[in-house]
Amino acid sequence: MPVVVRPLESFDLPGVLAMNNDAVPAVPPTDRERLAEIVATASLAVVAEREPGHPIGFLLAMDPGVDYDSENYRWFAGRGDSFVYVDRIVVADGAQGGGIGRALYEAAFERAREFGRAEVTCEVNVRPPNPASLAFHARLGFERLAEQETKGGAYRVALLAARLSVL
Repeated sequence: MPVVVRPLESFDLPGVLAMNNDAVPAVPPTDRERLAEIVATASLAVVAEREPGHPIGFLLAMDPGVDYDSENYRWFAGRGDSFVYVDRIVVADGAQGGGIGRALYEAAFERAREFGRAEVTCEVNVRPPNPASLAFHARLGFERLAEQETKGGAYRVALLAARLSVL
């Protein structure tokens, strides 16, 4: 079945929350209240599904200029205002390798193109290591710009960007 990417709706929150917390430490743990706050702040909140009503992935992204307290978002915002920042992307266990992540990122690339942004940005853990995600992002054209410690030194992330001019 083809992958359908659609806007995240309030009824998706329980499944998205479960996917998020199953993916820790690749993404930060959260609770329903914090997830709802992030979704409300996001300029792009989408889910991917193969069967209607059964999300198997999601992506939350922010445009420049939003009031968002992420250390990584602030790092990218300090570089300029021509980006779409992917705060988190998760593909459910058992669904990786099926084009879900690529379909979700295409929504972020499309948003960047639509609003004339130069790049899509994100971060990937290097401590704890997430080599599969780093390889996936490299296949999509992301390049490492820098690294930084986050969460008081609990994590170290690679700060990545995919320039739209080369995609």
